[in-house]
Amino acid sequence: MGADHLLFTYGSLQDPQVQLDVVGRRLTGSDDVLGGFTVDYVEIVDPRAEAASARTVQPALRETGQHLDNVTGTVLAVDADELDACDEYQAPLYRRVRVTLRSGRHAWAYVAH
Repeated sequence: MGADHLLFTYGSLQDPQVQLDVVGRRLTGSDDVLGGFTVDYVEIVDPRAEAASARTVQPALRETGQHLDNVTGTVLAVDADELDACDEYQAPLYRRVRVTLRSGRHAWAYVAH
């Protein structure tokens, strides 16, 4: 299993139990910063919740373009199948976009629709 992709995480995917549930293993990672973004907290209706009226507050990346805005997170190394599993876990609440981190590394990140 080759970790061909980097995934910038700032929320639930940093949790080892969520990682186990989503990709079947604990992922290795390192700290990094995403510039030009901020984290908003939005109330959403989670279609995965049992109750149709279930609402939850989730962190959501929002691009600001402002150099002083930074989001601290963890960059996880994942393979293509694990990235697909993360996509399924995050959909339809977020969309995956390519970002450049302060370290200069390129990674995927999930932002709100």
